[in-house]
Amino acid sequence: MSTTSNPQAEHYDDILDDYDRHYYDPYSLQYREQFILAPLLDGVDLRGKRVADLASGSGETTRFLMRRFPGVECTGFDVSPEAVRRYRAKTQRDAIEFDLTRAHYSGEPFDAAIIMGGLHHCAADIHGALKNVATMLRPGGSFLLFEPNREYLLEAGRRLWYRLDRYFDAGNERALSHGELLSAAAGAFDCRRVQYFGGPAFFLVYNSLVFRLSKGAKAAAAPALIGAERLYGRLPSKWFFSSFLAHWVRRDS
Repeated sequence: MSTTSNPQAEHYDDILDDYDRHYYDPYSLQYREQFILAPLLDGVDLRGKRVADLASGSGETTRFLMRRFPGVECTGFDVSPEAVRRYRAKTQRDAIEFDLTRAHYSGEPFDAAIIMGGLHHCAADIHGALKNVATMLRPGGSFLLFEPNREYLLEAGRRLWYRLDRYFDAGNERALSHGELLSAAAGAFDCRRVQYFGGPAFFLVYNSLVFRLSKGAKAAAAPALIGAERLYGRLPSKWFFSSFLAHWVRRDS
């Protein structure tokens, strides 16, 4: 299942040190656990389940799942060879070099799959990526996803940022409309729940890398920003939110 020469994999290998330093510091992890993972996993029980951690990076999602769900069995999948190496070292679990838009999964189906902002990197073939995810899951299995919301009011600015910032791979990534994404899955999934989120702390705490916030500036601003995020989350429309969470269920074949 390993990839051949892949410019996207090389890009993520190149930025992985910076990514890990910003997204896995205590403040980004606090945001991630409070505003992404906690609501995403609400009502979900993965104890003793086999879970595919897609676009797994260096393993922080798997580590969270292992703490929360005793007996969970996670396997990582990532396009970046260096991320796969770090995942194995950090989690002591297996990981596979795997491109959702190129490779095809033929192993035993999983009970659940989780992806944290990985599908929007599959713009080259989102239909193929979703077909792959469906193949990886048993009927009735959960697909848990967090992605950027294309229907966000400031989407035009985000698209420009994708083109200008070296940390993005503009040719392969774009924000997603939840409704269109579900349609692209071609009837393989039912949506159990969708929730929109993402305000000031999403950008300046969780995404401190793209805003080039120093460690000191982030530490000083994080408490107030996270407090403001709770208030921002009360806004009534999806147009105000940069991202969405969804819980899909694999239909019977």
